[in-house]
Formats: sequence, C-alpha cells, structure tokens
Amino acid sequence: MRPSVGVVIPTRGDRPGPLPAALTGVLAQEYAGRVEVVVVADGVPASVVAQQVSGVAGYAAGSDAGGDLRTVRVLGNRRAAGLPGARNTGISVLGTDYVAFCDDDDLWLPGKLAAQVAALEEEPDAGFASCAVEVEYGDRRVPRLAGTGRVTHRHLTRSRMMMVHSSTFLFRRGWTWVDESAPAGQNEDWDLALRAAWRHPIVHVDRPLVRVRWGSSHYVGRWADRIAGLEWMLARHPGLAAEPRGAARVYGQLAFCHAALGRRREAARWSLRAFSARPGEPRAAVALAVAGGLVSPRAVLHALHLRGHGI
Repeated sequence: MRPSVGVVIPTRGDRPGPLPAALTGVLAQEYAGRVEVVVVADGVPASVVAQQVSGVAGYAAGSDAGGDLRTVRVLGNRRAAGLPGARNTGISVLGTDYVAFCDDDDLWLPGKLAAQVAALEEEPDAGFASCAVEVEYGDRRVPRLAGTGRVTHRHLTRSRMMMVHSSTFLFRRGWTWVDESAPAGQNEDWDLALRAAWRHPIVHVDRPLVRVRWGSSHYVGRWADRIAGLEWMLARHPGLAAEPRGAARVYGQLAFCHAALGRRREAARWSLRAFSARPGEPRAAVALAVAGGLVSPRAVLHALHLRGHGI
C-alpha cells in the first residue's frame, strides 16, 4: 500500500462544469494508495456544491477500483473566508500522509500523483513537490517546464516560476499551512512555495502533469487586489527586493496594475523602479504603454496568455 493522499479542492460553487472535471481528474489517477478528496465550499452552502459533484462523487465515494480506495466529501469553509482559509479547512480535516491541492478549474493529467509521491519518497528530507504544467487558453495548450528537478528559494525569488502552481502542490501533512493573511488570497501559493523552498528545495517533476486552465480565473482584472498582494509579498519576503531580476519583475507588475487602473503617476513611479533594478525590464515598458493609452491591459494579457505566459 502506497502512502495515503488527501486532495483539497476549494470552490465558490460558480464552476459547475469545470469542478466535476477537476474531481474526475483526481479520482482517475492510477495510484496504488488511498486518496481522500475534500471539496471545500467557500462562500456558498456546501449543499449547493454537493449537488454539483453528486454524479462524480456518487460514483466514486466508497468505491474500490483496482484496489484503490477513493473517498469524496464536501464541507463548508470553517476558517477565514477566501481561498487560503478554504485550503486550510481542507488540510485541517485530513489525516493522510500527504496533502495535495487542485483548483476547481484545473485538471490533473494521468500519472501526476504517482510520479510526485515517488519523487518525494526517494528524498526523505524533502517535504514538498511540484510538477510542470500545460497552460490551456482558448484552443491553445502550451507546456511550461522548469528545466530543473529541484526548485530552490533563489529560483522563486528571481522568477515566480508559474509552473510551480498551486494545482501541482503535494506535501507531507504537517509540513506547512497557507497564510490566511494574504490580501484577497493573492499570492498565497507563491508565498507557500517560497517558505517551502526555504526549508528544502522543492522536488519538481518536470513533465506537464497538470492542465492549468486560464481565462476563467477569479483574479484576472482585480488590479487593486493584485497590487495589495504584491506589496504583501515585498513586505513578507525582503529577499525579493534584494534580487535585481526578481525585484524588477515585481515592480513591473505593480506598474502594470496601476496603469490598468489609470493611475499614470504610480505606473510611472513603479516603472522607474523596475528600470533602475533591471534596465530594459519589459513589464515596465508595457506598463508605460498601457498608461499612455497605446494598448489596453486586456489586449496585453490576451497576447501573453496565447503564449502560456502572464504579466
């Protein structure tokens, strides 16, 4: 019997199509161990979410396919409202060896769970794993690889490394919790990965084993929340400002968010800081173009998403 795995799927109940698909992708994993799935309803009655997944959960709950016990339960968020509290609610009720996350609009691909558990079992000192992803946007799918089997704290300081995505996270239970002080749930996953990598390099399976579906995110266009989240990260992780490339990226993102809100002065100020940290930082140049009305923030994001990238 392989180690048991608990999977936390937070949802607001507004994705009745993607949510059952996400649950199906988890339950379909060919993994020779017990898998407990907790779907956490955040800001919506658990009964509503239970109805949405009733077809999938009714088929999977308590079944024993090929010797692999799969259980599914739905419960309400018992902690702070929002994504971090929903994730921690799931962690708190699990008694499994490992904990994994899956967003309600993403999809685990075949082999994801077995590959990550095997990688962690081979390295007892490690407690946290991720994997490469396949970004789906419209009818396009773009693989995003890390180019390494170990993601260090410096990797994550220099670059956000979007393939180290929350839906790829697998960690030993008790290893870490999500910080519920993240403003509007912004950057809680990046913060979690940075804290994990500080303890020990993240074990990374550099194959696209999760399909990340862009275009339906709750966070796109919430510019004020994104600003608050980036400033929160700078305050929590001083090393971000100490690394020129990483600092320029964050400053450029802040410039872009302010430009999207029409705050030209703030956009110019953050662009200048980005250029000072790293001359030629592309995000700063794009932010100035948005602030000057040469291009819309929506057009910029659309062009980047087609390539599997964000700002």
